[in-house]
Amino acid sequence: MEAFASQDFRRYQLARAAVILGAEAQAVAVAWQVYSMTHRALDLGYTGLALFLPGLLFLLPSGHVADRFDRRQVILVCYSLQVFCTLGLLALARTGGHSVLPIYAVLFLVGTGRAFSGPASSALIPHLVPEKHFVNAVTWGGAIFQFANISGPALGGLLFTLPLVHFLPGTRMEGPGIVYLFTLTTLVWFLALVGSLRVRPGRMEHRGTSLRVLLAGFRYVWGLPLLLGAFSLDLFVMLLGGAVALMPIFASEVLHTGPRGLGMLRAAPALGALSMSLLMARFPISRRAGKRMFLCVSIFGVVTVIFGLSHSLWLSLAALAAGGAADTISVIIRGSLLQLATPPEMRGRVSAVNSLFIGASNELGEFESGVTAQWWGAVRATVFGGVGALVVAAVWAGLFPDLRNVDELTSETLRPRPAGAMQAAEG
Repeated sequence: MEAFASQDFRRYQLARAAVILGAEAQAVAVAWQVYSMTHRALDLGYTGLALFLPGLLFLLPSGHVADRFDRRQVILVCYSLQVFCTLGLLALARTGGHSVLPIYAVLFLVGTGRAFSGPASSALIPHLVPEKHFVNAVTWGGAIFQFANISGPALGGLLFTLPLVHFLPGTRMEGPGIVYLFTLTTLVWFLALVGSLRVRPGRMEHRGTSLRVLLAGFRYVWGLPLLLGAFSLDLFVMLLGGAVALMPIFASEVLHTGPRGLGMLRAAPALGALSMSLLMARFPISRRAGKRMFLCVSIFGVVTVIFGLSHSLWLSLAALAAGGAADTISVIIRGSLLQLATPPEMRGRVSAVNSLFIGASNELGEFESGVTAQWWGAVRATVFGGVGALVVAAVWAGLFPDLRNVDELTSETLRPRPAGAMQAAEG
């Protein structure tokens, strides 16, 4: 627990855990509110689209803002916007409107705040702990995220079902209103803790705004095989091997377990990821990081095949948990590569590029799973996806030997000399 020796890191992770709990709980309330208005599954899909589009539209400026301005201040401004968005959702819940368009508008603003806060938050972590404790910080950050990600939806569902609550004379709250009040509380807590951080990163990028500066993150990633290989490996493996979108089909038609089994299937990867994060916090990666990452990607492909072929709920749960655990190791290694191989003044823009790869793998991965399942059936699509992930791991190990041969996770061993990727980024 070396990273927790830093007071700023402790405060930031307490703030982060609270705000993720609030955001996940809010997502449950929004989904239920939208569906109760329209009773159309397509409208639920539009909620995800409203959150996703700002990340695509503001990809370049969000990374530049994280490098040009104090990252702590950027985070505070973005989450202040989230406060007003949640107040808007609360007002819409109180008025009991019948149109979902105002909700989509609020969600677009929520996504905008996230688009700008994401790169700034990712780039802030190296300022909170000494570099020798950075991998430990990434590991604990992953564990806290998984805990909040598991607990948040359950807490949101519980709050949603509470009976009428009287907060003030003449003021009654129920359903989504109670959830939104909880989310507001977590946001205020987050702002107070982040505002109390002692770190002041200041401005990292001192050049004026230009297209060349905005695109520097893309050029840096393209010029550094370590990052290009790591980002693209995750993109193609998750495009092929992600089976999350098909879990309802497996629960209903393959395993015959119904909604209860679906809930267990959705929770299994997160539980495996949380367990592995806690284990890695105790036994961190010290050597052969690249080979370990490729091994974990291969394990992910194998257990995806096992899940696709399984007709036993418990075997399927075990395969998904193992996949979540293996993916956590590779996520921690990629997260460490992202920050340690990138100079401080470039971390915002490079983090924004990484978020594009992650968003594309998640969104397009679900689309790819749906299309291939429509063509071949869910079982064949999942099995072929797992085999495809294994093929990608083997090909990428050959295409990116520098990534495969990464040993220690330190800036000295990972960061290129000024004549390399930095010059390419400068254009």
